[in-house]
Amino acid sequence: MSDIGDWFRSIPFITRSWFAASIAVPLIGKLGLINIRHLVLAPELIFSRFHLWRPITSTLYFPITPNTGFLYLVNLYFLYHYSTRLETGAFDGRPADYVFMLLFNWICIVITGLLMNMQLLMIPLIMSVLYVWAQFNKETVVSFWFGTRFKAHYLPWVILAFNFIIGGSFVNELTGNLVGHLYFFLMFKYPMDLGGRAFLTTPEFLYRFFPNRRGGVSGFGAPPSRRPAQEQAGGGGGGRHNWGQGFRLGDE
Repeated sequence: MSDIGDWFRSIPFITRSWFAASIAVPLIGKLGLINIRHLVLAPELIFSRFHLWRPITSTLYFPITPNTGFLYLVNLYFLYHYSTRLETGAFDGRPADYVFMLLFNWICIVITGLLMNMQLLMIPLIMSVLYVWAQFNKETVVSFWFGTRFKAHYLPWVILAFNFIIGGSFVNELTGNLVGHLYFFLMFKYPMDLGGRAFLTTPEFLYRFFPNRRGGVSGFGAPPSRRPAQEQAGGGGGGRHNWGQGFRLGDE
């Protein structure tokens, strides 16, 4: 048990909290401690009866049955693996920026879920994080099932096809990929590569709750590095990170 405890404590804080909640909430539903109908997204109950917890619980809950258990475990692994890599890689020492990415993706996914009558949002949020990691590591070669190897750029779409085969649907994965693309484009691609306006920026209050840290394990990709000349010369202001070109470690 001490080995499991040591492993769990080694997971970075934000990923560890998300990972633990994604185990606890489905377990609560499985044990019948809370009726699962109170955990899913239900627009009419959110707006008419103010069930304001549902956007959160629907992101953390996933039904565990003989038919869905494998899909749940696979996506739980994706959560642990790729969220850890982002938090200790491109967002290393920048917890506020990572929390903002999760919040932005979550809000977009909740809005999409309300419009499309989606009851469960766990997979879209996980896929949005995986998509962002893949964008940071486009040229990294990753291994998948049956020894297949390809560049990380294709990973979100391979997983979409894989989950469609074992789960019969791709709406969740597609939603996550599109939201992840929206975040990456607005935060990095458009302002840094294309010289456009920065539409997204981490709010200052998040830096007060999650102050920047120095040190740690970096790598596993970095965002695009081309920035307007005045930003390159002046550096970042306040608590924000001056995103620069990092180095890539291998997939393993």
